[in-house]
Amino acid sequence: MTEKMTACVTGAAGYMASWLVKRLLEKGYAVNATVRNPDNVEKVSHLLALLGAKDRLKLFRADLLADSSYDAAIDGCDVVFHTATPINFQSPNPEKDMIEPAIEGTLNVLKSCAKTKTVKRVILTSSGAAVSINKNQEMGQVMDETCWTETDFLFSEKPPTWGYPASKALAEKAAWEFAKENNVNLYAIIPVLMAGRSLTPEVPSSVQLAMAPLTGNEFLMMGQKGMQMLSGSISLVHVDDVCSAQIFLAEKESVAPERYICCPINTSVVELATFLSKKYPQFKVPTDFGDFPTKARLVISSKKLVGAGFNFKYGIEEIYDESIEYFRSVGLLAK
Repeated sequence: MTEKMTACVTGAAGYMASWLVKRLLEKGYAVNATVRNPDNVEKVSHLLALLGAKDRLKLFRADLLADSSYDAAIDGCDVVFHTATPINFQSPNPEKDMIEPAIEGTLNVLKSCAKTKTVKRVILTSSGAAVSINKNQEMGQVMDETCWTETDFLFSEKPPTWGYPASKALAEKAAWEFAKENNVNLYAIIPVLMAGRSLTPEVPSSVQLAMAPLTGNEFLMMGQKGMQMLSGSISLVHVDDVCSAQIFLAEKESVAPERYICCPINTSVVELATFLSKKYPQFKVPTDFGDFPTKARLVISSKKLVGAGFNFKYGIEEIYDESIEYFRSVGLLAK
């Protein structure tokens, strides 16, 4: 079946998206990949080098904020994977630079999907940051697909990096509203912090954040602490499992068009450091964090995705074994 199917992947040059293109080509799909500039060889060479790319990969220029920009790439496709999202953590104006473009870009993609009669399913990449952030400081919370990040809290308190979770939550809500009004068959995959090997020329920020205890990067360790305090946990998933889950939602006929959390591992800064210290003693990972909370206050649950028949391939040991090997290959860890 997949040998005759065409998929569109937006933002295809990114970390997870390029891995998704790889997996789709391996399965026999023809892939229309959107990028900002197809002529920038440095930014797209990792896509063109993929097995099957020569015969079944087409690159399209597209801009999230340009009306009808995705029409050509999506026309004739069976399934669309929307991964593109604006990220600018240094912006002094997150509303203008992240939130508004994320909403507008998502709606532009969905408008193109609604125009063509061939698209059977749209798989939207949301984020665990659209689910878990709230004012509730109680321990033992279980976050599922009925949970939404409290954007009113983010706008009023403006904690560090608040623009990103706000953009993901509001863009996803806008997508569901559009899909309902325009009969778009929408599925949302909700991954947490992704790690594992990357195909991209640059080392992804998410992998750098996950690897902070091993690299000793103090700025990124502060980022991990901030993530736990804001989101409630340090939750991890392998990039390949995220791509497998997206393809699962695209292909499995019995799954309903709904939200699906993709999160096999929930931990805390202290618990993760303790695990890494024991597993990889050569890196001398610090485990004393003073009075910083030792436990995560919540669990982000993948019960629904697993109940639908999906199986995670990678546990925490596999994630870090591969991430360490990857970091050594790019010179960020000693061999």
